Amino acid sequence: MKIDHIGIAVRSLSETLRFYQEALGLNASGFEDIADQGVRVAMLPVGESRIELLEPLRADSPVEKFMAKRGEGIHHIAIQVGDLEAALERLKTAGVRLIDSSPRQGAHGSRIAFIHPSSTHGVLLELVEHVK
Repeated sequence: MKIDHIGIAVRSLSETLRFYQEALGLNASGFEDIADQGVRVAMLPVGESRIELLEPLRADSPVEKFMAKRGEGIHHIAIQVGDLEAALERLKTAGVRLIDSSPRQGAHGSRIAFIHPSSTHGVLLELVEHVK
């Protein structure tokens, strides 16, 4: 396992990208709208990991709801796994509370599932499997 990315909730991708590009020299490697989550994402490579900027596209987006309560900032940490179904089964057996009990489509063709923060001491964790 390794950290795949850190998701950051933002109000405006274009405004936020200016900081990351101008101040840090990071450039987005891709943009994608994730319709079922109501977000537009931009991925910024940083070493072996990435920063994922998440801009809500609608008022009922989980990211919009997150920002309404907490404002912009770190939304989740994503951990890359080789076999998402096996990881979810292991977590279910261990009694871990899951948001997603089965994989769903993520950005850039990946498969994802979220672990509820109540089981991770307050951190929203995302498991990511890159489909080859």
